[in-house]
Amino acid sequence: MSNPFSLNGQTILVTGASSGIGRQIAISVSQMGGRLVIAGRNAERLQQTLERLSGEGHQAIQGDLATPEGRERLIAACPPLNGLANNAGTALLRPFKFTDDERLENLFDINFFAPFKLTRDLVKKKKILPGASIVFISSIAPLVGTAGLSAYSSTKAAINGLTRTLSRELVSSKIRVNAISPGMVKTEMADQLENIIDSELAAADTARYPLGYGEPEDVANATVFLLSPASRWITGINLIADGGLL
Repeated sequence: MSNPFSLNGQTILVTGASSGIGRQIAISVSQMGGRLVIAGRNAERLQQTLERLSGEGHQAIQGDLATPEGRERLIAACPPLNGLANNAGTALLRPFKFTDDERLENLFDINFFAPFKLTRDLVKKKKILPGASIVFISSIAPLVGTAGLSAYSSTKAAINGLTRTLSRELVSSKIRVNAISPGMVKTEMADQLENIIDSELAAADTARYPLGYGEPEDVANATVFLLSPASRWITGINLIADGGLL
C-alpha cells in the first residue's frame, strides 16, 4: 500500500528555514522523502538546518526575501517546485497607538509582501508545477485579538485573505493553496515574547491552552499533510492548530 503522506520525488521550497517552525518543516519534509530548497537570512543557521536534513540533493539559499534582490536570487536558483511552504516571518508586540510607521511597514514587508511577491513571481516564471501545493504559515492572532498584536494580527489576516483568493485563481492549474494558523509554539520567537511580558501573564496564557503550547513538530506535521497527496482534495482552508484554544 502506498503512503499518501510520502513526499518522495517532490521538490519543496521552505522559507524561514534557519530556525523554529521553518527548520522543523524542512526536517520533516526531508524525512518524508522530499528534496528541499531552504531559504533564510542567516547563512550560519541555514547551514545548520541543511546538515540536519535526511536524504540528499538539498540546497540552501541565503537572502532577505523582503528585498527584490533576495527574491530574485532565490527564484533564479530554484528548480521547478512541487511545493512551497511560506513560513518566514517575525512578530511585533506593541500597543496600537505606539506602533510607528517604520515598524508597521517593516512587519508587512516581512510577513505579507515578501511571501506575496515571492509566490507571485514563482507562479509567473512557472517555477510552481501544475498539481503543486502552496502552504502559508499564518497565526490564530487575527482570530483571538490579543492586545499589543494589532500590527502582527493584521499581517496574518492579510495572509488568510490571500490564501482564500489565491486558491481560486490557481485551481485551473490544480495548484492547491492552504494556510495553517498555529497558536503559541515553543520556538525562539515565543521565548523572546515571553521574556518581555510578566511571568504571571505568561503562565496565565499557557493555562489557556487545553493541550498546552505546541511544538514545532506539530506545525511541521500539518504542513507535511497539506503538501502531500493525502490532502489532494483540500484547498482554500485555514487549518487551526492551537491545542484547543479556540
